[in-house]
Parts: sequence; structure tokens; C-alpha cells
Amino acid sequence: MYKNVLQAIEGIEIYPLISFTIFFLFFLGLLVYVALMDKKYVSNMSSFACGDDEEEQTIGGNIQ
Repeated sequence: MYKNVLQAIEGIEIYPLISFTIFFLFFLGLLVYVALMDKKYVSNMSSFACGDDEEEQTIGGNIQ
């Protein structure tokens, strides 16, 4: 039933192409953004990873 409804719409075949193009361009843009990122910034952000030994974790204000 739904297949017949979609076949009846004129110009429907362009929508999958448009969707794929948007999807592809988004991830291509994201890849370019990551590739051109400042390496010092990335290195600095990687030092903020979970489990920093220098900082003591507190729970409810008490040092554990």
C-alpha cells in the first residue's frame, strides 16, 4: 500500500539523492574540520581526560 502511495508522487526519486548529498557533505565537512583543527588545542583538550591523577575527586564536599 505505502509503496503505491510513494510511486504516485511525481518527482519523489530526487529526495533520496538530496538526503544522501546532505549526509555526505555534512560528514565531509566534519572530516575537514577535524583535519584542520589546531594540534595544540587537541593536545590540550586530551589532557582533560577522565581520571586525572593530579586532581582529587570529591563526593558531597568530602575528599575521598
